[in-house]
Amino acid sequence: MNFIWPTMLWLLLALPALVALYLWLLRRRKKAVLRYANLALVKEALGSGQRWRRHVPPALFLLALAAMMLAIARPAAVLTLPSQHDTVVLAMDVSRSMLAEDVQPNRIVAAQAAARAFIAEQPARTRIAIVAFAGTASVVQAPTHNREDLLAAIDRFQLQRATAIGNAIIVSLATIFPEARIDIAAVNATRRGGGIPLDPNPSPDGPEFKPVPPGSYGAAVIILLTDGQATTGVDPIEAARMAADRGVRVFTVGIGTKEGEILRTEGWSMRVRLDEESLKTIADLTRGEYFYAGTAVDLRKVYQTLNAKLVMETRQTEVTALFAALGALLAVLAAGLSLWWFNRLL
Repeated sequence: MNFIWPTMLWLLLALPALVALYLWLLRRRKKAVLRYANLALVKEALGSGQRWRRHVPPALFLLALAAMMLAIARPAAVLTLPSQHDTVVLAMDVSRSMLAEDVQPNRIVAAQAAARAFIAEQPARTRIAIVAFAGTASVVQAPTHNREDLLAAIDRFQLQRATAIGNAIIVSLATIFPEARIDIAAVNATRRGGGIPLDPNPSPDGPEFKPVPPGSYGAAVIILLTDGQATTGVDPIEAARMAADRGVRVFTVGIGTKEGEILRTEGWSMRVRLDEESLKTIADLTRGEYFYAGTAVDLRKVYQTLNAKLVMETRQTEVTALFAALGALLAVLAAGLSLWWFNRLL
């Protein structure tokens, strides 16, 4: 557990002073009791039970103050809670290398099957969008709750040449934040000196943008699947930084051969290799996670794992309300016992 406002923990130093004050009041009361002519009669009237009962309400009240002081410091803990993702964007590689048969029956068919199973297991309240990318990236299904439309979009995939992983991330962000007016052309216009420095709000007509901590945007998430490396378009690492600035996590899934191989199909050949380092970097920058799937079974397991992570998510959560509630409960209990036993408040 940690605290968002740790400096407020200095308030706890007041507790020893309150304990000292209570002990001083006890001694003062004891001196007053000694004025009675017959102290034995007083002890007999109080009884043994009364002697320990009188300390219970003040002790509970002291614990209540401690809990409330901790609440002021805003405690946070790592908890597993139901996810709040309203939108999931599936960005899927449809380059021709997805015809490779190292994943049976081939990569694209296995990816489509795993995506269908993933969609079927998502909560009904979650909107899902599908972005297909090869040499370019486009939204083939806008965010929707209609599962039939999503499955139909997956069935309509058409394979193309090249791989633009960065474009896929940018288009996915534009789908999540339509009001930001994120545009590939505007992003490409920011290239300078051979690099691709990205303006987090490339459209001058969009609202003012302020970066947020990576992974802090909980309403949407991107799942990116590819079997190769970027050959065109926006630099995927720079695109990942753009996603990180908006707090969107990108979970990356690598499918196919790590070492690389020559793919021959339909009269042409090409060398394909999975760029795991880039996919891991994308996931790390955005506080997501990288998964590798070498077979169709592995790919199904990856999507099952992703589904579990999106339904129940482990994250740091502020628990101030719990400490405040505990403090209020202890204070009420202290007051109630004092009224019941002594007909007075503390």
